[in-house]
Formats: sequence, C-alpha cells, structure tokens
Amino acid sequence: MSVELFDLSDKRALITGSSQGIGLSLAEGLAAAGAQVVLNGRSQDKLDAAVASIDGAIGYAFDIAEQADVAAAIDRIEAEQGPIDILVNNAGIQRRQPLEDFPLETWKELMRINLDGVFIVGQAVARHMIPRGQGKIINIASLQSEAARYSIAPYTASKGAVKNLTKGMCTDWARHGLQINAIGPGYFETPLNQALIDNPEFDAWLKTRTPAGRWGKVKELQGACIFLASNASSFINGQTIYVDGGVLATL
Repeated sequence: MSVELFDLSDKRALITGSSQGIGLSLAEGLAAAGAQVVLNGRSQDKLDAAVASIDGAIGYAFDIAEQADVAAAIDRIEAEQGPIDILVNNAGIQRRQPLEDFPLETWKELMRINLDGVFIVGQAVARHMIPRGQGKIINIASLQSEAARYSIAPYTASKGAVKNLTKGMCTDWARHGLQINAIGPGYFETPLNQALIDNPEFDAWLKTRTPAGRWGKVKELQGACIFLASNASSFINGQTIYVDGGVLATL
C-alpha cells in the first residue's frame, strides 16, 4: 500500500474546537500530513495562540451552535480560502453531576455544543461538499458513545447521539460522494479531563481498567484522523473507530 494514500497535500481541513487539547492535536496531525488547517474556537486569544503554533494555519472564531454564524463562517472560509475538503467536528464540553440533580439548563448547554454543533456545522459544510461530489467529515464521538459512568449521563447521551448521527449522515450523504465517520477517544490527557487526572483514586482506577495501563496521549489520535481524512478510507462510511487503549475490549 502506497503512503500516497495518506497524503493530504492540496486538501483543506476545518477542525472545530481546535484551540487546545484533542482538536489542536488533530490539526497538528493533519497539517503534518500536508493539509492546510483552519482552526476554530470561541476565544480569539486562545485561537490566535493555536494558529501561531502551526505553520500555515488559519483561524476563524465562531460559535458552532449558532446556525447563522456557522453558515456565514463556512461561506467565508470557502470564499476566502477555498473548498473545505475535510471537516473534523471536535468541539465539545463536559459537565459532571449526579443525574437526579442535573439542571435542565446545563443539559441544554451540553446538548447544544456536543450534538447541535455537530449537526449545524456538518450540514453547512455538506451543502458545499455535495455539489462537488466529495468530502470527508469526521465526528469526534467518545468511549461514552458505548459505555456510561457515574455523573456523566448527559454527556453519554450526547456522544451516543453523535455516533448515530454519524450513521445518519452517511445514509444521506454517501450517495453524494461523502465519507462520514467518527473517532471515539477513550481517556486522554486533556484539559477536559484534568480534574480526573489530578484525582489519585480515579487515576489508579483508569490505569487498572485500561488494558494498556495508562492514559492516552492526544498525539495517538492523529493516525486515526489522518486515515479517515485520506483516500485510504475511501470505502469506509458510517463507522466509529475507538481509540481507547482496549477499554471496550475487556470486562
């Protein structure tokens, strides 16, 4: 198999929520594979710092869950930079609280970012990809698309929905030449998980529960992203690839 199958030269990738953590690492990986990367975030200062860290990167600040803002931003990127060949729907938040005490407004906030944003950005980008007859959409699901843990039931619900939305996008858009897949990260060292990393009891549990015996490093997600963004995955559609150190493989 030729390494050219994984070459992303002359491709343009938009990665949402890419001013830090997993999103920034995925942008770094796509850029290393040759893609021009377009970063996104809501904080202009964080976004500017992220853009400065990747040669040739460009930043666009917009709220992924505001449909009018997203449509305007996608149209602007397409007009100013060129076609978006690859979309990585990465932006997400986490809120932890026992389900019986979980406020409805917090539930709505979490769903707005984790699920609505995937639909809104995915739809806006697909409307440009469909007439071109090609495009790659990679949604960031989660280990929690398959398994729940105490105090994160709403997050689990949102990521389960992302997994099935990925299937729905495939069902509607594969006929137009698009490939839509998802990556399901396990537990990675990210700002989103910092409270868990700093908790000795959870840290010990996680290392025991994971066959690999450790937390994931965000760079270890880059390979799956490059694969799904490249011609190497041209007939893979509607799938979720779990990168979890083996958690889902074992009791």
